[in-house]
Amino acid sequence: MLGASSFTYAEATWTQTLPDWIGSHVRLFRFIGGVPRLIVPDNLKSGVNRASFYDPEINRSYGMMASHYGIGVLPARPKRPKDKSKVENGVRFAQSCILGRLRKQTFFSLAEANGAIAQSLDRINDHVMRRLGVTRRQLFENVERAALATLPDDDYEFAEWRLVRVSTDYHVEYKTFLYSVPHGLIRQQVDLRATARTIEVVHRGKRVAAHQRRYGGPRYGTDPEHMPSSHRRYAEWTPDRFRRWGASIGPNTEGLVIAVLASRPHPEQGFRTCLGILRLFRDIACERAEAVSARAVEIGGLNCKSIASLLANHKAAKHSTEPSAIIDHANLRGPGYFH
Repeated sequence: MLGASSFTYAEATWTQTLPDWIGSHVRLFRFIGGVPRLIVPDNLKSGVNRASFYDPEINRSYGMMASHYGIGVLPARPKRPKDKSKVENGVRFAQSCILGRLRKQTFFSLAEANGAIAQSLDRINDHVMRRLGVTRRQLFENVERAALATLPDDDYEFAEWRLVRVSTDYHVEYKTFLYSVPHGLIRQQVDLRATARTIEVVHRGKRVAAHQRRYGGPRYGTDPEHMPSSHRRYAEWTPDRFRRWGASIGPNTEGLVIAVLASRPHPEQGFRTCLGILRLFRDIACERAEAVSARAVEIGGLNCKSIASLLANHKAAKHSTEPSAIIDHANLRGPGYFH
């Protein structure tokens, strides 16, 4: 709701999470055809990380949206509804004029519900206010339209920011998918910016990688330019070294290592899995490691989770086959008692 004219916008969303919260702002600015200098939101967690009268902490994605439109964000004080009294009055008005009118209707999609809300909004904004004798829309066009800043050429696209660390295979993970970065950033902390279409990696304010976001298919998105010429960060980490380590335990373990490396688009992407297997096999006998390796190759369990599960099952099976101690007691009847 705009302050001078009480020009009102409302919509229904599935949630109050960050994507819906920011998306509602984008649609609001498009609805009014401009951008105000300042917005006064409530202290919703999606917009304000820490409420404070003196120094509120704005969510990073929300702050990026405000920066895109060149607006300031001044959250209302906690438990101070008078800081946004216009909005509080507008909420009550909307509850009676929108929710009250639509309470008996059933909608089968979000778009259908928002279509009905838009019709109610037109009635609200075109209704002649009793004390002023004009509508909200007329007051908005006469007073506030000229005060709004021009909309940017492109709408803000929601982006989620995360602080991540580059793994030893020069990839960062987001939503179970992995994206490569220049190999020189191994073990460095970087900022990951995720939109619906792209994944960007930023290091010290400079974008170092950009990928198309993946929703299916192979887990790894690897840019060949990010790989070192030798396809590894440390010279001693090679597929041959992992094979030799597997062979030192036994042929089945060597076969497991070869299968793990061969199952990845690039062998280096299996290094972390091999290191995990090394850690799991570190304190067990070679015979047990060989049995588990053979079973893992047989069922295609080429990851650390499968190996750990096989180790646990193998241990339980081993304990169950051990002969129990025989108790000799005068009251126990021997096998000859039964016919």
